[in-house]
Amino acid sequence: MDFQLKTLSVAQAAAEKSDVLIVLVGSAPITAKDALSVLAASARKAGDFPDKAGKLLALYRPDEVVASRVVLAAVGDGTPASVRSGVIAAVNAAKAHRPKRVVVVFAQPAEAAAVACAVTAAADASYVYTATKSKAEPRSIRALTLGVPDAAGVRKAFDEACGTVLGIELAKEWGNRPANHATPTLLADVAKELAKLPKIKCEVLGPKEVEKLGMGSFAAVARGSAEPLRFIVLRYQGAAKDEAPVVLVGKGITFDTGGVSLKPAAEMDEMKFDMCGAASVLGTFRALAEIQPAINVVGLIPSCENMNDGRAVKPGDVVTSMSGQTIEVLNTDAEGRLILCDALTYAKRFDPAAVIDIATLTGACVVALGGVRSGLFASDETLAAALQAAGEESQDRCWRLPLDDDYAEGLKSNFADVANIGGRAGGAVVAAKFLQRFVGDFAWAHLDIAGTAWKSGAAKGSTGRPVGLLVSYLTTRARNGNADGASEKAATDSAAPAKAPARKARSAK
Repeated sequence: MDFQLKTLSVAQAAAEKSDVLIVLVGSAPITAKDALSVLAASARKAGDFPDKAGKLLALYRPDEVVASRVVLAAVGDGTPASVRSGVIAAVNAAKAHRPKRVVVVFAQPAEAAAVACAVTAAADASYVYTATKSKAEPRSIRALTLGVPDAAGVRKAFDEACGTVLGIELAKEWGNRPANHATPTLLADVAKELAKLPKIKCEVLGPKEVEKLGMGSFAAVARGSAEPLRFIVLRYQGAAKDEAPVVLVGKGITFDTGGVSLKPAAEMDEMKFDMCGAASVLGTFRALAEIQPAINVVGLIPSCENMNDGRAVKPGDVVTSMSGQTIEVLNTDAEGRLILCDALTYAKRFDPAAVIDIATLTGACVVALGGVRSGLFASDETLAAALQAAGEESQDRCWRLPLDDDYAEGLKSNFADVANIGGRAGGAVVAAKFLQRFVGDFAWAHLDIAGTAWKSGAAKGSTGRPVGLLVSYLTTRARNGNADGASEKAATDSAAPAKAPARKARSAK
């Protein structure tokens, strides 16, 4: 979609050529005297246009408006969350008329974060997957003009949001592709394409290189598949070479059968989404190339399939990780942590400022948080606070969960240094405790996105999360001189509990 930012009042927006005009109306008193503002005030007074975020009033050919259709969209208090609700509702309503050009105008002052959320929300609501459809209709909205009272004041936020959209949509695209159209080799090809963009380099390692590195845990997961594994290393250099990078590690299981610990057949097709952590890293690098913040970032993607043949790893097998620690594989469906642990060990060679791994890791996290917030675990208070603040700003929210040592008790093994699963209780935390063994002393965070990376049912598809959170975190860190300057208390206070919708639990991975 082609986005454009303009300084526009509601009256000026009414004169813009478009198929649909969307007016974002806050809960403050409406004082403007143009025709649309007067109409909105009258409709609110009559009770036909409540000011609750997401409420709409559709108009057809109102006086003094060029667009044939107008949608008044309430955005409540004008916060990023309210703006997102209003824009998604309005764009979804407008899509029924297949508009090619849409104008969205704020009827009141707009803060930078609200403008950014308007851009990402409009893109989210209008996204259409077409890659494997023979007669697919692409998204109807080709161009969107965003009108604000002061374009210059929010230009930077707008530009960063446009770059973030490119990253989110790349993550959605590859998350949505069927596993036979998104193999580890094809993911590596995407990474190589990203290396053609400014400031990005890519290296791809195959089975022989992984074996030479001693990544026995990663290699064990890949053994049962005919598709060769790939270990993808991306580098974005936006700062001085000697500046320590942030390392992003994305789980890249391109299809997960569960291995010998076979998953139930129902909804197994959704295990193509088990590489959404990897997709989020690819998407983040696409956004970095567009925004070009002054920061260094490394992306590590261990990618393979978890399949089941005569060579597949078996329950009870003991494998040796790159760190030298031995792991008893009690459940082959807990494979994500087996590939991530070797990638976390590999991350140490970059002497990182911080390491963040992103994974569709546990069904337990879906039970805990549903599809509203990603699970956040962190060994560093400042990093945790910065990620929470980035989630609130981008409306790609997370919620911090504990890392008490007591949760690791279930990982004890009689036959290896550690088992790959514990009991059912606290499964998301137990998985995080497993990963923490391989982290070392650098600042580390783990994002469990099993509940947020995709939607099931009629809306089935990748969400592109947590690209928005990651980009917000990295750009903020760059502005702070490659340091996490977020206030832990502010981030914690702003992260109010959210009521999650009912959702089927997924088996642990």
